[in-house]
Amino acid sequence: MHLNQQNRLNPLDEARFPVLAKPARWGSVTSKFSWIEDAGDLSLVSNVSIVPFVGELAVMMRLEDGRWELPGGTLNEGEHYLDGLRREMMEELGAELVTYRLFGHFECESSAPAPYRPYIPHPRFRRLIGYGDVAIVGQPLNPDDGEQVVRVEAMPIEEAVRLFEASDRPELAELYLAGYRMRVSV
Repeated sequence: MHLNQQNRLNPLDEARFPVLAKPARWGSVTSKFSWIEDAGDLSLVSNVSIVPFVGELAVMMRLEDGRWELPGGTLNEGEHYLDGLRREMMEELGAELVTYRLFGHFECESSAPAPYRPYIPHPRFRRLIGYGDVAIVGQPLNPDDGEQVVRVEAMPIEEAVRLFEASDRPELAELYLAGYRMRVSV
């Protein structure tokens, strides 16, 4: 059954998710968000992210440059997206992945002459997005080659959305809100 058939979220509701409804540009990458329930062609998956929760609270991470960011990242060569997500949770949140449910992806196309990493699909690739529960078990690992997380905090969804909007990150505010709404409608 598709998401719109379950009446959880209407993917065409531009009033509710106006930023996600429009194509986006990230440097050399053009992307379009789609509501989905499965990863599709795994050979196109380059990244995986999560809207994480501890109980009823959304989990947020703040980077050393002051930005609030969506947890997740680029897969390692040959890594399944769930294994990559588990690794990213420890690196960025100091957390174990408890549950994960995919709800969408960004279909991306790069105009760069080469991929970000040599094994990443190019020029077309997908960034998977889901929501789920995590268990905070320690501090972020902060590997040298990754983003440096200085703060991990669980908060009400309204506060998470407010922080993203105040940081001029409306796409992340909408992703958190969509993940939250889908989670409570299950």
